[in-house]
Amino acid sequence: MKKSWYLYLFAVILLAGCSNSNTGELVGTRPNTRPFYQPHPYGMVFIPQGSFTMGAGGVDIAHSHLIQPKTVSVSGFYMDQTEITNDEYRQFVDWVRDSIARTILGDIRPDDYLIEQNPKTGETYDPPKLNWKTKIDWNSQDQDIRDALEQMYLPENERFFRHKEIDTRKLIYSYYWVDLHAAAMDHLRERTHPGQNIPHHTRSEYVHNETINVYPDTLVWITDFTYSFNDPMTEKYFSHPAYDHYPVVGVNWNQARAFCVWRTELLNNAMAKRKGGTVLSEFRLPTEAEWEWAARGGNQLNPYPWGGPYTRNAKGCFLANFKPLRGNYVADGGLRTVVVGHYPPNGFDLYDMAGNVAEWTNSAYDPSSYNLSWDMNPNYTYNAKKDDPPSMKRKVIRGGSWKDIAYYLQVTTRAYEYQDTAKSYIGFRCIQPYLGRNEGDNANRASRVYH
Repeated sequence: MKKSWYLYLFAVILLAGCSNSNTGELVGTRPNTRPFYQPHPYGMVFIPQGSFTMGAGGVDIAHSHLIQPKTVSVSGFYMDQTEITNDEYRQFVDWVRDSIARTILGDIRPDDYLIEQNPKTGETYDPPKLNWKTKIDWNSQDQDIRDALEQMYLPENERFFRHKEIDTRKLIYSYYWVDLHAAAMDHLRERTHPGQNIPHHTRSEYVHNETINVYPDTLVWITDFTYSFNDPMTEKYFSHPAYDHYPVVGVNWNQARAFCVWRTELLNNAMAKRKGGTVLSEFRLPTEAEWEWAARGGNQLNPYPWGGPYTRNAKGCFLANFKPLRGNYVADGGLRTVVVGHYPPNGFDLYDMAGNVAEWTNSAYDPSSYNLSWDMNPNYTYNAKKDDPPSMKRKVIRGGSWKDIAYYLQVTTRAYEYQDTAKSYIGFRCIQPYLGRNEGDNANRASRVYH
């Protein structure tokens, strides 16, 4: 009997300890949740937070007009181990193509290509969601489907060849983004000028819709170089499997940013479908400071990502794909671009932070931006509009490319290009901000280097 009493008392204490009743203590809204661990994104490496001297380390007076040395601190983040490749960007293009085709087919086959209600809650989707489980039969014998998909192809009078070709002008991606900078400035004016007649803005006014054609400009190989035979590259570079693991080019800054938005939605939608899935932070282009910190690879004052003052290793081999010597392009092993990850990585295990293709950053270009920005996560940015002058559309590019001399490969060298301009020597890579603890980095990291 005594033994039974002890068992009863133990059960009461156990139930009381597991109770969710209000005890009057401050326990937060999620007292029993598991600790958050940020999964390691596929193909990315972790860049720790740190502080470094951003800008030139020499005594070049003319150079220091654009690059004033400044000690800055940067938060940790994940960064793509290589530049985005043709094959990876093609996944974006194909997704846009298929989403447009499903929208078209949804008009004639809504049960097959659209999801109008949530199967669990019965909630009606407005507009309906696309059903990605139903495959698109591009060679369907159904005349209705053939007629509907016909608008995805070039008109017969515009086809170079007899076979059908997708009209790349119709590959339009639409997304929304929130202009937090404009919202913050308006809020600041309202807070610092109370009682004045300041126009009130609704939250929706800061939400902007962007529509952009996502297909790369394949003609850049001709337009970038006068009197040079690069014609075969226009037809093969983006579409041929031989160049799958080469860095994508012909992508302007707007397209690179749209890719980051799509990649964010792709991952977050997949995470939301998993049991207990957590929406992660966004993918985006790196700021100029983040890019330089990552490119340095832990080295503070060395001019190149691999450290040291030279572009060759101890065996005399070039360490990047650029324009060496007096223009001997093949001396480094590549005539134009080369497969990503071909040269040794830097101290953070990042490949091609110098050479191969220059890379877009999130930052707008201004000669004095180093002096204007803060010293913690510095960034100068400007959301240029279509009717803005060209000087307002300049975006910073870093790293140098296959056509540049060694000076542009240095981690401190700044250059710019216009955000609506595509080039055969500019690509990009994404970052994902680090939110918190990560579990099993080394075990979960997946590399996408193609030697």
